[in-house]
Amino acid sequence: MNTKDSAPTSRNPRLKPLTENILLVGFMGTGKTSVAEYLSRSLSLDAVDTDQMIVSRTGESIPGLFRSHGEAYFRDLETETLRSLIGRKHLIVSCGGGITLRAENVDLMRKIGVTVWLTATPQTIYERVRTSADRPLLNGRMNVPYIAELLAERLSRYERASQVEVPTDGLAVPEVCALLTERVSSYTG
Repeated sequence: MNTKDSAPTSRNPRLKPLTENILLVGFMGTGKTSVAEYLSRSLSLDAVDTDQMIVSRTGESIPGLFRSHGEAYFRDLETETLRSLIGRKHLIVSCGGGITLRAENVDLMRKIGVTVWLTATPQTIYERVRTSADRPLLNGRMNVPYIAELLAERLSRYERASQVEVPTDGLAVPEVCALLTERVSSYTG
């Protein structure tokens, strides 16, 4: 089975158990946080969010970190955060949308677990994030064409970083999670 091409088979999906840590990557608004929370509750796994770990550690918001220290500083914090997860087990990790921009981060993710790329169209992403003020890369440019441009710049990074791809367009979180567990089980099995 190709882990990047199948569709869910049930409207009331059941989740398969996961034996590996799962790292969720993808553009903002693809559902990483919602999927991590659902999997955590459903499968009794610990959910961690790299952005939230950074906020807790620094005491600053993500937009605040970008404003006061710049993107490079924030990317350094992402790398440090990934390093702190090596060796931990039973994790669902929701990663920031730009974490795959550094090759070092991709190497670290491979040491932590299986990387799953959640995908969505630019229109879907726009609909999900349009009212958010916590998207520093979209400030002043909250529109579908800009999202499409930024997403296009990152597509190859997400593809190279991931072992499994899961579409989220038109699917409820439980359906995304069922598809994810099915594909990860096929990949690791």
